[in-house]
Amino acid sequence: MSELKYKPRGLHFEEFEIGQELVTAARTITEADIVNFAGLSGDFNAIHTDAVYAAQDTFGQRVAHGLLVQAIATGLMVQSGVIEGTVLAFRELTAKFSLPVFIGDTIHVQASVVETKEFRRLGGGNVTIKYGVINHEGKTVQRGEWIMLIKSKM
Repeated sequence: MSELKYKPRGLHFEEFEIGQELVTAARTITEADIVNFAGLSGDFNAIHTDAVYAAQDTFGQRVAHGLLVQAIATGLMVQSGVIEGTVLAFRELTAKFSLPVFIGDTIHVQASVVETKEFRRLGGGNVTIKYGVINHEGKTVQRGEWIMLIKSKM
């Protein structure tokens, strides 16, 4: 009988090319996501967790935490397989939160490689990815850059 063994499916540093593009799968933001993130982060701001308060506030309903959306976006990137098992470190990020994300909104990530920089002493190189988090209406709700250290083939 053959042994089944985990094999990372992510790209290695040398396989990333400037201009490569990726669109991830989509995911719907749920009330459970917001409640769980509030518990994990300690951010129980009423605009996230209090439906009555939020109904009378700026957006008229509860808003997902910006960092929750960011975390889900990076998770969608990992689930795509492109960096699964080959990312060594998430080194930097920039993010602009442009529009609110509500319970029931479905988001996905559109990403493109904009820079690569080899770091042999670290066993790979930085890959800079420009990303946008897009909602079900086609609107960009977050955007920025992720810089990740990706393993070399060697």
